[in-house]
Amino acid sequence: MDPELEAFVPLFPQADFSDPAASRELLAGLAASVPLPDTSGMEVDDLAVPAAGGGPDVPVRLYRPHGARGVVVWLHGGGYVMGDVRSEHPWATRVAAESGAAVLSVGYRLSPENPFPAALDDAYAVLVWAAANAGRLGLDPGRIAVAGHSAGGGLAAALALRARDEHGPAIRFQLLNQPQLDDRQETWSQRNFTATPWVDRDKVAASWRHYLGGRPATPYAAPGRAEDLTGLPPAYIATAEFCPNRDEDVRYALRLLQAGVSVELHQWPGTFHGSQAIVSADVSRRQNAELGAVLRRALAD
Repeated sequence: MDPELEAFVPLFPQADFSDPAASRELLAGLAASVPLPDTSGMEVDDLAVPAAGGGPDVPVRLYRPHGARGVVVWLHGGGYVMGDVRSEHPWATRVAAESGAAVLSVGYRLSPENPFPAALDDAYAVLVWAAANAGRLGLDPGRIAVAGHSAGGGLAAALALRARDEHGPAIRFQLLNQPQLDDRQETWSQRNFTATPWVDRDKVAASWRHYLGGRPATPYAAPGRAEDLTGLPPAYIATAEFCPNRDEDVRYALRLLQAGVSVELHQWPGTFHGSQAIVSADVSRRQNAELGAVLRRALAD
Protein backbone atom coordinates (compact mmCIF):
# COMPACT_ATOMS: atom_id res chain seq x y z
CA MET A 1 0.00 0.00 0.00
CA ASP A 2 1.10 3.55 -0.65
CA PRO A 3 2.87 4.61 2.59
CA GLU A 4 1.07 7.96 2.76
CA LEU A 5 -2.28 6.16 2.60
CA GLU A 6 -1.26 3.35 4.93
CA ALA A 7 -0.57 5.83 7.73
CA PHE A 8 -4.24 6.83 7.65
CA VAL A 9 -5.74 3.32 7.59
CA PRO A 10 -6.13 3.06 11.42
CA LEU A 11 -7.94 6.40 11.37
CA PHE A 12 -10.23 5.61 8.43
CA PRO A 13 -13.86 5.15 9.56
CA GLN A 14 -15.62 1.83 9.11
CA ALA A 15 -18.97 2.05 7.37
CA ASP A 16 -21.50 -0.58 8.47
CA PHE A 17 -24.16 -1.08 5.83
CA SER A 18 -26.12 -3.36 8.16
CA ASP A 19 -27.28 -0.12 9.82
CA PRO A 20 -28.05 2.35 7.02
CA ALA A 21 -29.09 5.16 9.37
CA ALA A 22 -25.81 4.96 11.28
CA SER A 23 -23.85 4.83 8.02
CA ARG A 24 -25.54 8.00 6.79
CA GLU A 25 -24.88 9.76 10.07
CA LEU A 26 -21.20 8.76 9.91
CA LEU A 27 -20.81 10.08 6.36
CA ALA A 28 -22.62 13.31 7.19
CA GLY A 29 -20.28 13.85 10.13
CA LEU A 30 -17.23 13.23 8.00
CA ALA A 31 -18.44 15.67 5.34
CA ALA A 32 -19.14 18.31 7.97
CA SER A 33 -15.62 17.94 9.37
CA VAL A 34 -13.98 18.78 6.03
CA PRO A 35 -13.11 22.46 5.51
CA LEU A 36 -15.52 24.14 3.13
CA PRO A 37 -14.16 24.06 -0.43
CA ASP A 38 -13.46 27.24 -2.36
CA THR A 39 -16.41 27.99 -4.61
CA SER A 40 -15.43 31.56 -5.47
CA GLY A 41 -14.85 30.67 -9.13
CA MET A 42 -18.32 29.24 -9.68
CA GLU A 43 -22.02 29.66 -9.01
CA VAL A 44 -23.65 27.05 -6.74
CA ASP A 45 -27.43 26.58 -6.74
CA ASP A 46 -29.75 24.02 -5.17
CA LEU A 47 -32.47 22.87 -7.55
CA ALA A 48 -35.31 20.37 -7.64
CA VAL A 49 -35.71 18.33 -10.81
CA PRO A 50 -39.15 16.81 -11.53
CA ALA A 51 -39.02 13.03 -11.30
CA ALA A 52 -40.46 10.73 -13.91
CA GLY A 53 -43.75 9.00 -13.13
CA GLY A 54 -44.92 11.44 -10.50
CA GLY A 55 -42.31 10.57 -7.88
CA PRO A 56 -40.73 13.07 -5.53
CA ASP A 57 -38.57 15.80 -7.03
CA VAL A 58 -34.88 14.97 -7.23
CA PRO A 59 -32.61 17.32 -5.25
CA VAL A 60 -29.71 18.55 -7.36
CA ARG A 61 -26.85 20.91 -6.60
CA LEU A 62 -25.59 22.73 -9.69
CA TYR A 63 -21.98 23.96 -9.82
CA ARG A 64 -21.27 26.35 -12.70
CA PRO A 65 -17.66 27.51 -13.09
CA HIS A 66 -17.34 30.80 -14.93
CA GLY A 67 -17.28 30.11 -18.66
CA ALA A 68 -18.50 26.52 -18.33
CA ARG A 69 -20.01 24.94 -21.44
CA GLY A 70 -19.96 21.19 -20.75
CA VAL A 71 -22.22 19.42 -18.26
CA VAL A 72 -21.36 16.52 -15.94
CA VAL A 73 -24.19 14.54 -14.36
CA TRP A 74 -22.36 13.47 -11.19
CA LEU A 75 -23.50 10.49 -9.08
CA HIS A 76 -22.13 10.16 -5.56
CA GLY A 77 -20.83 6.99 -3.95
CA GLY A 78 -22.05 5.35 -0.76
CA GLY A 79 -23.06 1.82 -1.69
CA TYR A 80 -26.53 2.98 -2.82
CA VAL A 81 -27.20 3.36 0.93
CA MET A 82 -25.70 6.70 1.99
CA GLY A 83 -24.75 10.09 0.59
CA ASP A 84 -26.54 13.21 -0.64
CA VAL A 85 -25.72 16.56 -2.23
CA ARG A 86 -24.45 17.92 1.11
CA SER A 87 -22.01 15.11 1.83
CA GLU A 88 -20.88 15.19 -1.82
CA HIS A 89 -20.18 18.93 -1.75
CA PRO A 90 -16.35 18.65 -1.50
CA TRP A 91 -16.18 16.03 -4.29
CA ALA A 92 -18.53 17.88 -6.63
CA THR A 93 -16.81 21.22 -6.07
CA ARG A 94 -13.45 19.67 -6.91
CA VAL A 95 -14.78 18.01 -10.07
CA ALA A 96 -16.26 21.30 -11.28
CA ALA A 97 -13.12 23.28 -10.49
CA GLU A 98 -10.74 20.78 -12.10
CA SER A 99 -12.86 20.10 -15.19
CA GLY A 100 -14.18 23.61 -15.83
CA ALA A 101 -17.56 22.00 -16.59
CA ALA A 102 -20.88 22.51 -14.87
CA VAL A 103 -21.60 19.68 -12.44
CA LEU A 104 -25.09 18.47 -11.57
CA SER A 105 -24.65 16.58 -8.29
CA VAL A 106 -27.66 14.26 -7.96
CA GLY A 107 -29.30 13.47 -4.63
CA TYR A 108 -30.87 10.22 -5.78
CA ARG A 109 -33.08 8.11 -3.52
CA LEU A 110 -31.29 5.62 -1.29
CA SER A 111 -31.87 1.98 -0.47
CA PRO A 112 -33.07 -0.06 1.33
CA GLU A 113 -36.07 2.29 1.63
CA ASN A 114 -36.00 2.90 -2.12
CA PRO A 115 -34.47 -0.11 -3.90
CA PHE A 116 -33.66 -0.35 -7.60
CA PRO A 117 -34.79 1.25 -9.89
CA ALA A 118 -35.42 4.37 -7.77
CA ALA A 119 -31.83 5.69 -7.90
CA LEU A 120 -31.53 5.05 -11.64
CA ASP A 121 -34.91 6.66 -12.33
CA ASP A 122 -33.80 9.76 -10.42
CA ALA A 123 -30.47 9.92 -12.24
CA TYR A 124 -32.16 9.45 -15.63
CA ALA A 125 -34.64 12.22 -14.86
CA VAL A 126 -31.72 14.56 -14.16
CA LEU A 127 -29.97 13.52 -17.38
CA VAL A 128 -33.13 14.27 -19.41
CA TRP A 129 -33.58 17.57 -17.56
CA ALA A 130 -29.95 18.53 -18.21
CA ALA A 131 -30.31 17.94 -21.94
CA ALA A 132 -33.57 19.90 -22.08
CA ASN A 133 -32.38 22.84 -19.97
CA ALA A 134 -28.70 23.16 -20.87
CA GLY A 135 -29.29 25.95 -23.36
CA ARG A 136 -31.33 27.96 -20.84
CA LEU A 137 -28.41 27.66 -18.40
CA GLY A 138 -25.88 28.79 -21.00
CA LEU A 139 -24.49 25.27 -21.40
CA ASP A 140 -24.10 23.01 -24.43
CA PRO A 141 -26.52 20.04 -24.61
CA GLY A 142 -24.07 18.39 -26.99
CA ARG A 143 -21.43 18.20 -24.28
CA ILE A 144 -22.92 16.01 -21.55
CA ALA A 145 -20.95 13.46 -19.55
CA VAL A 146 -22.14 11.02 -16.91
CA ALA A 147 -19.74 10.31 -14.08
CA GLY A 148 -19.55 8.92 -10.59
CA HIS A 149 -17.62 7.15 -7.89
CA SER A 150 -18.26 3.64 -6.52
CA ALA A 151 -22.04 3.05 -6.54
CA GLY A 152 -22.31 6.34 -8.43
CA GLY A 153 -19.96 4.92 -11.05
CA GLY A 154 -22.29 1.95 -11.41
CA LEU A 155 -25.22 4.33 -11.83
CA ALA A 156 -23.30 6.31 -14.47
CA ALA A 157 -22.65 3.10 -16.43
CA ALA A 158 -26.33 2.19 -16.13
CA LEU A 159 -27.33 5.66 -17.34
CA ALA A 160 -25.24 5.18 -20.45
CA LEU A 161 -26.89 1.81 -21.13
CA ARG A 162 -30.41 3.15 -20.57
CA ALA A 163 -29.87 6.26 -22.67
CA ARG A 164 -28.62 4.07 -25.52
CA ASP A 165 -31.52 1.62 -25.28
CA GLU A 166 -34.25 4.24 -24.87
CA HIS A 167 -32.78 6.66 -27.44
CA GLY A 168 -32.41 9.20 -24.68
CA PRO A 169 -30.12 12.22 -24.46
CA ALA A 170 -26.79 11.95 -26.25
CA ILE A 171 -23.95 11.28 -23.81
CA ARG A 172 -20.52 12.32 -24.99
CA PHE A 173 -18.51 10.54 -22.28
CA GLN A 174 -18.74 8.30 -19.22
CA LEU A 175 -16.30 8.50 -16.31
CA LEU A 176 -16.46 5.54 -13.93
CA ASN A 177 -14.28 5.84 -10.83
CA GLN A 178 -13.96 2.52 -8.95
CA PRO A 179 -17.50 1.65 -10.10
CA GLN A 180 -19.73 -0.97 -8.48
CA LEU A 181 -20.83 -2.98 -11.50
CA ASP A 182 -21.59 -6.63 -10.72
CA ASP A 183 -23.65 -8.12 -7.90
CA ARG A 184 -22.34 -11.63 -8.53
CA GLN A 185 -18.99 -10.91 -6.80
CA GLU A 186 -17.26 -13.71 -8.71
CA THR A 187 -13.93 -12.04 -9.50
CA TRP A 188 -10.65 -12.67 -7.70
CA SER A 189 -10.69 -9.25 -6.02
CA GLN A 190 -14.28 -9.69 -4.81
CA ARG A 191 -13.56 -13.13 -3.39
CA ASN A 192 -10.24 -12.27 -1.74
CA PHE A 193 -10.50 -8.68 -0.49
CA THR A 194 -12.27 -9.50 2.78
CA ALA A 195 -10.44 -7.05 5.06
CA THR A 196 -9.54 -4.08 2.86
CA PRO A 197 -9.93 -0.55 4.28
CA TRP A 198 -13.30 1.21 4.05
CA VAL A 199 -14.89 -1.33 1.69
CA ASP A 200 -14.52 -5.10 1.61
CA ARG A 201 -16.40 -8.10 0.20
CA ASP A 202 -19.02 -8.20 2.96
CA LYS A 203 -19.83 -4.48 2.69
CA VAL A 204 -20.25 -4.79 -1.09
CA ALA A 205 -22.56 -7.78 -0.58
CA ALA A 206 -24.65 -5.82 1.96
CA SER A 207 -24.85 -2.90 -0.45
CA TRP A 208 -26.20 -5.12 -3.22
CA ARG A 209 -28.76 -6.71 -0.87
CA HIS A 210 -30.11 -3.28 0.04
CA TYR A 211 -30.11 -2.01 -3.55
CA LEU A 212 -31.73 -5.04 -5.17
CA GLY A 213 -34.29 -5.56 -2.42
CA GLY A 214 -34.41 -9.31 -2.97
CA ARG A 215 -35.11 -9.08 -6.70
CA PRO A 216 -32.88 -10.48 -9.47
CA ALA A 217 -30.39 -8.02 -10.90
CA THR A 218 -30.84 -6.66 -14.40
CA PRO A 219 -28.10 -4.99 -16.48
CA TYR A 220 -29.55 -1.60 -15.49
CA ALA A 221 -28.96 -2.51 -11.83
CA ALA A 222 -25.63 -4.26 -12.40
CA PRO A 223 -24.10 -3.11 -15.70
CA GLY A 224 -21.50 -5.88 -15.51
CA ARG A 225 -24.32 -8.24 -16.49
CA ALA A 226 -25.02 -6.41 -19.77
CA GLU A 227 -24.33 -8.64 -22.76
CA ASP A 228 -24.27 -5.93 -25.44
CA LEU A 229 -21.92 -2.99 -24.83
CA THR A 230 -21.85 -1.69 -28.39
CA GLY A 231 -22.81 1.89 -29.11
CA LEU A 232 -21.92 3.22 -25.66
CA PRO A 233 -20.04 6.51 -25.18
CA PRO A 234 -16.25 6.57 -24.76
CA ALA A 235 -15.17 5.78 -21.22
CA TYR A 236 -12.55 6.45 -18.59
CA ILE A 237 -12.39 3.79 -15.88
CA ALA A 238 -10.20 4.10 -12.80
CA THR A 239 -9.54 1.30 -10.32
CA ALA A 240 -7.84 1.03 -6.94
CA GLU A 241 -5.43 -1.84 -6.28
CA PHE A 242 -6.99 -2.89 -2.97
CA CYS A 243 -10.64 -2.55 -3.98
CA PRO A 244 -13.11 -5.44 -4.26
CA ASN A 245 -14.52 -3.83 -7.43
CA ARG A 246 -11.13 -3.79 -9.16
CA ASP A 247 -11.33 -6.89 -11.34
CA GLU A 248 -14.94 -6.41 -12.49
CA ASP A 249 -13.99 -2.86 -13.49
CA VAL A 250 -11.00 -4.04 -15.50
CA ARG A 251 -13.17 -6.69 -17.13
CA TYR A 252 -15.83 -4.10 -18.02
CA ALA A 253 -13.17 -1.90 -19.61
CA LEU A 254 -11.90 -4.82 -21.71
CA ARG A 255 -15.43 -5.76 -22.77
CA LEU A 256 -16.12 -2.16 -23.81
CA LEU A 257 -12.96 -2.24 -25.92
CA GLN A 258 -14.01 -5.51 -27.51
CA ALA A 259 -17.38 -3.91 -28.31
CA GLY A 260 -15.65 -1.09 -30.20
CA VAL A 261 -15.90 1.55 -27.46
CA SER A 262 -12.89 3.81 -26.86
CA VAL A 263 -11.64 3.31 -23.29
CA GLU A 264 -8.93 4.73 -21.06
CA LEU A 265 -8.19 2.46 -18.07
CA HIS A 266 -6.06 3.58 -15.14
CA GLN A 267 -5.18 1.18 -12.31
CA TRP A 268 -3.78 3.15 -9.36
CA PRO A 269 -1.22 1.05 -7.46
CA GLY A 270 -1.10 1.17 -3.69
CA THR A 271 -4.58 2.69 -3.32
CA PHE A 272 -7.77 1.39 -1.75
CA HIS A 273 -11.45 2.06 -2.36
CA GLY A 274 -12.20 5.64 -1.38
CA SER A 275 -8.62 6.51 -0.48
CA GLN A 276 -8.88 9.61 -2.68
CA ALA A 277 -10.59 11.21 0.31
CA ILE A 278 -7.12 11.41 1.89
CA VAL A 279 -6.39 14.49 -0.17
CA SER A 280 -3.00 15.18 1.45
CA ALA A 281 -1.47 12.07 -0.17
CA ASP A 282 0.41 12.65 -3.41
CA VAL A 283 -1.34 9.75 -5.17
CA SER A 284 -4.75 11.18 -4.19
CA ARG A 285 -3.83 14.58 -5.56
CA ARG A 286 -2.82 12.95 -8.84
CA GLN A 287 -6.01 10.88 -8.96
CA ASN A 288 -8.28 13.83 -8.29
CA ALA A 289 -6.48 16.06 -10.78
CA GLU A 290 -6.73 13.37 -13.44
CA LEU A 291 -10.50 13.04 -13.07
CA GLY A 292 -10.88 16.74 -13.78
CA ALA A 293 -8.41 16.69 -16.65
CA VAL A 294 -10.13 13.71 -18.28
CA LEU A 295 -13.51 15.46 -18.18
CA ARG A 296 -11.99 18.71 -19.43
CA ARG A 297 -10.58 16.92 -22.49
CA ALA A 298 -13.73 14.90 -23.12
CA LEU A 299 -16.00 17.96 -23.10
CA ALA A 300 -13.71 20.32 -24.99
CA ASP A 301 -14.67 21.77 -28.37
